[in-house]
Amino acid sequence: MSHTHSHQRSQKNLFFSIILNIFITVSQIVGGFLSGSLALLSDALHNFTDVVSLIISYVAAKYSSKSATSNMTFGYKRAEIIAAFINSASLIIIAIILIKESVIHFFDPKVINSDLVIWLSALAIVGNGISVLLLLKDRKTNMNLSSAYYHLLTDMLASVAVLGGGLLMKFYGIYWVDSVLTFLIAVYLIYVGFKLFKNSFSVLMLFTPSDIEIQSIVAKINSLPLVKNMHHVHIWQLNEVELHLEAEIDFEEDISLSKFDEILESIEHILLNEYGINHITIQPEFNKSDNKNIIVQD
Repeated sequence: MSHTHSHQRSQKNLFFSIILNIFITVSQIVGGFLSGSLALLSDALHNFTDVVSLIISYVAAKYSSKSATSNMTFGYKRAEIIAAFINSASLIIIAIILIKESVIHFFDPKVINSDLVIWLSALAIVGNGISVLLLLKDRKTNMNLSSAYYHLLTDMLASVAVLGGGLLMKFYGIYWVDSVLTFLIAVYLIYVGFKLFKNSFSVLMLFTPSDIEIQSIVAKINSLPLVKNMHHVHIWQLNEVELHLEAEIDFEEDISLSKFDEILESIEHILLNEYGINHITIQPEFNKSDNKNIIVQD
């Protein structure tokens, strides 16, 4: 399947997931207030962040495919990374709020309508389960969809926990379990959210991908014929599919442009096949007096 068709499929899946989660959220908010369950309201709040995150992801996916212009030469290719950053940050913030509320309610447990908790959590499990399956295939190749996927997955798992809590409240009258479940859901949200936050933050800050060794690249390029020194290297990830490198290369001789093109082909072959770098900009030099360090801070 082509990248374009895959992108269109993922957008349709996102849209369907948005509709499902709006229905789930409204149902859980109403049910949470009627039942008095903090865990159900917490799940509803998480579902609400799912709706927001899915909408952000959907809009980002739409914009990311827009064409570049003279004043936006990269187009909106980073829209999905920004969406992933916002979504992961929201997971952490919501989790902190949930932890605070769960502690308060643990020491002051309330009687809860467990029947509503059971039925609405079951509804959320089905709805989020469908959404998770829709995004399952694309989660490994797209950071934006990955953030949306983990939003939905954690909410489905939270709903499973809420269902279990509802059963305990119904048959054993253990109402403090509502607060315990809320606390555990929140801790898991922080765990998942921090990983996504760290990854998206690294991309936005133009950090070199963790699996790329600059020293290894420089050594390999420097071993090529006529190459004297590769320096002033920058490597960054633009989005999910584009990995960029720019560098300056000193040559042993004052080579012709056609000879440079031959060497450039070898460089591009190495960088693409061994390191996955698919956008390369090389500045050729001969006897130029400049900083020859691999990393140069302008």
